[in-house]
Amino acid sequence: MNQENNYKLTIGIECHVQLKTKTKLFSGALNVDDQEIPNKDINHIDFGLPGALPVLNSNAIYLASRAAFALNSKPQRFSKFDRKHYFYPDLPMGYQITQYDQPIIIGGYVQFISNNKLVKINITRAHLEADAGKSIHPGNKDYSLVDLNRSGTPLLEIVSEPDIKSALQARQYAETLYLLMRYADVTNGNLYYGNMRFDVNISISRNKDLGQRVEIKNVNSFKSIERAINYEYKRQSKLLDTNQEVRQETRGWDDPKGCTYSLRSKENADDYRYMPDPDLPPILLDEAYIQDVKKSMPLMPDYWFYKLKDLGLDESIIYSLLEDGLDNDFKNLKFIVSLNKEEAKLITNYIVNIEIPLTHESNQKILNIEDRHKLYLSTYSLVSQNRINSTALKILIKDILMASSLPDIDSYIKSHNLAQNSNQDELLEVAINTIKNNPKVTKDILSGQDKAIQYLVGQVMKETKGQANPLIIQDIINQEIEKLKNVKN
Repeated sequence: MNQENNYKLTIGIECHVQLKTKTKLFSGALNVDDQEIPNKDINHIDFGLPGALPVLNSNAIYLASRAAFALNSKPQRFSKFDRKHYFYPDLPMGYQITQYDQPIIIGGYVQFISNNKLVKINITRAHLEADAGKSIHPGNKDYSLVDLNRSGTPLLEIVSEPDIKSALQARQYAETLYLLMRYADVTNGNLYYGNMRFDVNISISRNKDLGQRVEIKNVNSFKSIERAINYEYKRQSKLLDTNQEVRQETRGWDDPKGCTYSLRSKENADDYRYMPDPDLPPILLDEAYIQDVKKSMPLMPDYWFYKLKDLGLDESIIYSLLEDGLDNDFKNLKFIVSLNKEEAKLITNYIVNIEIPLTHESNQKILNIEDRHKLYLSTYSLVSQNRINSTALKILIKDILMASSLPDIDSYIKSHNLAQNSNQDELLEVAINTIKNNPKVTKDILSGQDKAIQYLVGQVMKETKGQANPLIIQDIINQEIEKLKNVKN
């Protein structure tokens, strides 16, 4: 992001996390992600029919309490629900049930590594609320439709302090928050279905004071968060450069066009006329309940991050492994941290670049995880003993991962002709022929273009169908090239 004008960028993020309850927050209608049929999962409470009384879903309280510990906080022993009044077609009650001045979570923080530095983003609060429905605007029509399937869906809105200083940090914060909520098992975390939606608040200024706040609503991917902030920084900078005012407003994000657009002027709290909800009693949690929730919490991403970091793994590899841990009950993570550094570096490469892509292919069943771990330990031995090269090893791993059971590795290598050829005499003959058959490349090498040697190595590998030991090939080619140089001199 270009900050040549030295404007101070300040960012805060509100994240709406859809809790993975079976039913909605205050009604018995199902809480489902894939809502293809409009107005299917609704009842009289979601419609806001007169006399319909909400009944609190206790599991939503449990999940929110787990989220509190994931955010390095704890659930409040006392919290209550309020009514937030506004009038949209997709809000038939005329108000949203939420928490205003006494939410279930106060304080906490999220931390992550950014540009090799530890960044800590403080959490202001997190509150429970019932989602609104959805307005649908058919193309080329003069009417709108309302789908209330989402009406009453339990949300936990997590509000950060304005501690985020760059678009990169904003994306990393959102990614870390996603992992925290998934590890705490409070949400399905499917961004496609809107299980986590981000409202990004941005301001820029020429001094230490905060600038005028602009909110970008419902950004639904990590990459889009970064892009939207970069766009909005440039838009606001141009306004300030020409002495124009940045208006406080709510904007949308058009992902295909890569730009924000104005939605409405930003409302203040007074506009919503908050009041305590008379139909819902306060939430009272005793200390025993809070401690039971705390004891149920799993090891969180930061624990695994530092364990994997101690093994010398690259951060991009680590984040892939952290997300993968959710798909196999952390079994891969437990396996990897039991390895030494050399084993971990090699085996995590197979897991990230072969296993994980295979598991994401639709309808692709792979070898059970216990046998996968046995396979990886066997392949490490093969590599350390120079019995198989990297090309053949990738073929072996991918083929066995898609097998129904783990075969005998030695027999498999022999039957599929995958063993590495380290026979000096055989490889010398192939290398000499390769040099003779590539006179232009050889001439380039003799003239000082040493990188061209790798082309000859590749040709030998091709000729031997990937079975040759590349280190031995390179040594042989180097020796033959030196002989030619001596003859030339």
